[in-house]
Amino acid sequence: MADPVLIGENMTGGYGGADILHSCTIAVEKGQIAVIVGPNGAGKSTAMKAVFGMLKLREGQVRLGGVDISALSPQARVAKGMGFVPQSNNIFPSMTVEENLEMGAFIREDNFRDTMEQVFTLFPILRDKRRQPAGELSGGQRQQVAVGRALMTKPSVLMLDEPTAGVSPIVMDELFDRIIEVARTGISILMVEQNARQALEIADKGYVMVQGRNRFTDTGQALLADPEVRKSFLGG
Repeated sequence: MADPVLIGENMTGGYGGADILHSCTIAVEKGQIAVIVGPNGAGKSTAMKAVFGMLKLREGQVRLGGVDISALSPQARVAKGMGFVPQSNNIFPSMTVEENLEMGAFIREDNFRDTMEQVFTLFPILRDKRRQPAGELSGGQRQQVAVGRALMTKPSVLMLDEPTAGVSPIVMDELFDRIIEVARTGISILMVEQNARQALEIADKGYVMVQGRNRFTDTGQALLADPEVRKSFLGG
């Protein structure tokens, strides 16, 4: 079996002296959607931050395209092909939509207009509002700006931390549809989600985390069908 595009393998670490992650492994294949779910405080976002280099690991490693990137800073990981959308403070509210997208292309030295056109095709509302300050948009539209800005770096892996937090069910469904479209272009998606059932429905791979450990790992459909997963984490 080929090495996954991205893998955080046997990750152990935390903040200060206390470990939050305990031999946790998270991986995603090319063009697939991998989702991390679990109860509050399970270490889901911590695992994401560890993969992105925002948390120093005591044990384990992170590999991108088969190369160990454990020692690289988050900025260096972006240059290698990782895009990261944090849950909050993920746009520049006083800048226009277009300026936000341009900020996403800061590491590029080539012409990025084609990529911006792809973002506008994916999120048509952003084209309509391109000259509007991003802070004036709805929550769902701001999330589209944040995802679009990350796509401007032309990542091979896009990491999303709670992309549907605080949006309506209709907007959540729309965002998930767009995420599926991104994956179809060959970009791998690694996502932390509170809306576990809906996220697992679109997931090729699912990870249920409990207290910083992998509790269940399987396809999204298999986890949805697992009685123990449904009873403990999906409300029956």
